[in-house]
Amino acid sequence: MSFFNIFIELMIGFLALFFIIKLLGKTQFAQITPFDFISALILGEMVGNAIFDQEVSILHILFAVGVWGVLIYTIEWLSQKFKSLRAFLEGRPTLIIDKGNIRYNRLKKNKLDLNQLQTLIRAKGHFALNEIEFAILETDGSVSVLPKMKYTPATAEDVNVKGKEVKLPRTFIIDGEILRKDLQEAGFDDAWLRKQLRKQHISSYKDVLFCEWIENEGIYAIKYEKSEKKSTT
Repeated sequence: MSFFNIFIELMIGFLALFFIIKLLGKTQFAQITPFDFISALILGEMVGNAIFDQEVSILHILFAVGVWGVLIYTIEWLSQKFKSLRAFLEGRPTLIIDKGNIRYNRLKKNKLDLNQLQTLIRAKGHFALNEIEFAILETDGSVSVLPKMKYTPATAEDVNVKGKEVKLPRTFIIDGEILRKDLQEAGFDDAWLRKQLRKQHISSYKDVLFCEWIENEGIYAIKYEKSEKKSTT
């Protein structure tokens, strides 16, 4: 195979996979199930083998990816439509710690040992199993925990402290480029942003590495270091 043919097939395979991923939605990454994992492996293997097999044409690659994508999309649609099928394909969350008691049989059934359970619990910020009142093994392999009352972090309401209203930060500049959609959604324009930057002695947005804005707090801007600016221009 010539380098040009490999390049063309790689590009087409990449675009086909990208289209399938966009079609299936973000849940393929945020909440991957065993079925999703197998699907992703097969799609990647299918394209990889087809690219380096001289007997397989570009049309074969597109046909195989298209058919597999339609099958995955159909299964996802059916799982959303019918609850019984959803449980079969995606599994069900499993209560593995119930009122402080570890359900060891459920751990074994899900091929999870105590060391793995400790690792998952530590990822939630708890370093002792004794701190956990309830723990649920989710379908994507993560663990959701509800700690015992004495290990639950205190909230502003608990200590009778009036908290501040939460404001969503908006990013306006990244790597010297204005994110105009975010700027407009916040109700501002380029002229307003330039004025705010001048107040911080910044003459051009191209000199800004990162800039975000929080309501009632103003903008927070970080300029490029001189060495970084040289390397990006």
